[in-house]
Amino acid sequence: MALTRDQIAMRVAQEFQDGNYVNLGIGIPTLAANYVPNNIEVMLQSENGLLGMGAYPTEEQVDADMINAGKETVTAITGASIFSSAESFAMIRGGHVDFTVLGAFEVDVNGNIASWMIPGKLIKGMGGAMDLVAGAKNIIVTMTHADKYGNSKLLQSCTLPLTGVNCITRIITDLAVLEVANGAFHLKERAPGVSTDEIKEKTAGKLIVEGDIPEMTF
Repeated sequence: MALTRDQIAMRVAQEFQDGNYVNLGIGIPTLAANYVPNNIEVMLQSENGLLGMGAYPTEEQVDADMINAGKETVTAITGASIFSSAESFAMIRGGHVDFTVLGAFEVDVNGNIASWMIPGKLIKGMGGAMDLVAGAKNIIVTMTHADKYGNSKLLQSCTLPLTGVNCITRIITDLAVLEVANGAFHLKERAPGVSTDEIKEKTAGKLIVEGDIPEMTF
């Protein structure tokens, strides 16, 4: 079966390494803050000016002044720091974020990402995604493998306005973990109970499958 949003976030958290500075985008990526492994220390950054973001608050912990970039209430871990949005973007643009986790509308085999607008639909603006894809050392995309109509979001070439070019290296969807290299998606893991054939069927871009593909573990 396809992963839930929380299961995708759990798999994302497995990518964290001790000492990492990680930016979490709006949506599924922010859920990863709840699943940081207990045996490592990670500093999660929110682009509105928080370094050291913790898990979502319980009802007793809610502080309306402590929010992430998606305007959701969050907590801060010991050692966290709060600063201006300008300083936050200086950190991102200076290459001081080890990797960022972003959502996307589309990703293609050349590592291009479209994540900020759908022509004809109301948008608030491009946000910080363009800075993040240019400044982060590694970028992980989280999204559903297909849209609500069943159309693949992993394409040979993006059709929507691009956020970044040749920048995506790893994708975690509700069906699979894939790496982007040499003009193709490379299947590395599949969601428990999801067949390789289903992933092939729902991947529009060139997909390379080598050997037996293991199931994700949590």
